[in-house]
Amino acid sequence: MKVKTLAVNAVIAALYLAVTALIAPFGFTNIQFRVSEMFNHLVVFNKKYLAGVVLGVFISNLLLSTLGWYDLTFGVAHSLISLTITIVLCKFVRGRVKGMVANTLVFTFTMFIIAIELNLALGFPFWFTYATLAISEFIVMIVGVPVMNALNKRLDFSRLIED
Repeated sequence: MKVKTLAVNAVIAALYLAVTALIAPFGFTNIQFRVSEMFNHLVVFNKKYLAGVVLGVFISNLLLSTLGWYDLTFGVAHSLISLTITIVLCKFVRGRVKGMVANTLVFTFTMFIIAIELNLALGFPFWFTYATLAISEFIVMIVGVPVMNALNKRLDFSRLIED
């Protein structure tokens, strides 16, 4: 991995942590408005952002979550699995906005992983938890589409990181 790619991913991880820390009380329950999830859309622009996003999730869960290894295991796995699915899907989906909408649907569907975590760790009822997590994830991710699209016009995400 090139130095610029490493540096950009380190910045993404730090931004993910900073934004997560700002809304920490709303990012670790059965209704999660974790605004930093918008960074998941970066893989639509370049798959090399996966490392920075997953590292950001790991560090955020390590430093801010009270669920310990549950959040480190399930949270990181959820991000890694969902981002990988999105990367594969984007080979077939044309257009960045459509890719981000597909990413939103992937993350919304795969919130069952976090629902399992909260069921095991805290005894939350699975189906209700899955519903509230999916709805809150969908809201954050769909709001993230125009936000990330606007930021891309200014920053050009596909060129910030080297292929």
